[in-house]
Amino acid sequence: MFNRFHLVKKYLPYYLTASNGKGHGVHSPFVFNFIRYVLNDKKAYPCYSIIEEKRKELLSNETVIEVEDFGAGSSVIKTNKRIVKDIASSSLKPKKYAQLLFRMVQYNKPKTIIELGTSFGISSAYLAAADNGPDVYTCEGASSIAAIAKQNFEELGLKNIHLTEGDFSHTLPAVLSQAGKIELAFIDGNHRKEPTLNYFQQLLNHSTGSTILIFDDIHWSAGMEEAWEEIKQHPAVSLTIDLFFIGIVILSPDINHKQHFTIRF
Repeated sequence: MFNRFHLVKKYLPYYLTASNGKGHGVHSPFVFNFIRYVLNDKKAYPCYSIIEEKRKELLSNETVIEVEDFGAGSSVIKTNKRIVKDIASSSLKPKKYAQLLFRMVQYNKPKTIIELGTSFGISSAYLAAADNGPDVYTCEGASSIAAIAKQNFEELGLKNIHLTEGDFSHTLPAVLSQAGKIELAFIDGNHRKEPTLNYFQQLLNHSTGSTILIFDDIHWSAGMEEAWEEIKQHPAVSLTIDLFFIGIVILSPDINHKQHFTIRF
C-alpha cells in the first residue's frame, strides 16, 4: 500500500548520498555515456512541445469516465466514475521522466518496446516518437482510459503503437509472444511486489543480450523496494541505476560483475 511518509523518508537519504549526475568518477562506460548523452541531454526535441500540448489538454479535460481498477489501489477490481483531468494529474509520468524515456530510446535505438501501463498515452507517445520508429506494444487495464489513449495516438500521428486492453496478468503473455524479443521495457502498471517480479520474469524470457528494463516507482512502498532489491540481485542483471522515482536495469553479458549506481536526477 502506498505510504507518502515512507516515500518522503526515503527520498532525503537518496538525495544526500546519490552521485551528482555529472559523471565524475564513474568507471562504467555504459553509465558514463548514459549520464553524458541521455540524462544531461538538454536539447529541446520537436516532439516535446507536441506531446506536452496533449498533456495540457488532458489536464483540463472534465469528461467523466468509468474506470476499472486492476492495480495496487484495490484488492478487487472496482468500477469508479472519475474525471479525466484528475486521472491525468495523478497517473501521467511527469515531463522530466517522460522525456528521459524518449532520450533513452533516441540514444539506444531499441526496435521493440513493451510498456505496462499506458494510461492516456503520454509516456507511450514519448517512447514511440524516437527517430528510429520503434514498435511500441503498450498494455492498459481500463478500456475507457485505453480509448482516450488510442485517440491521442491518432491525433499525434503515431502509427507504431500497438495497444492491448485488459488485465496484464491475462494479456501480457500474448503481447510478448506477438512482440518477440524485447529490447526495452517500461513497467508502470501494478505497483505491488509479486506482480512486479512476475512481469520481470516474463520480460526476462523475451530479453536479448542488451535489454533495458525501466521500473517505475521503485520506492513507492516497502513491497516495491523489496521487488527492486530482488531484481538487482537476479543473476541475469548486470547493472542497475536508481534515479529514485525510476529504476533502470541492464541485462548485458559484456559486464563482468554486478554494478549498482544511485544517481541524482
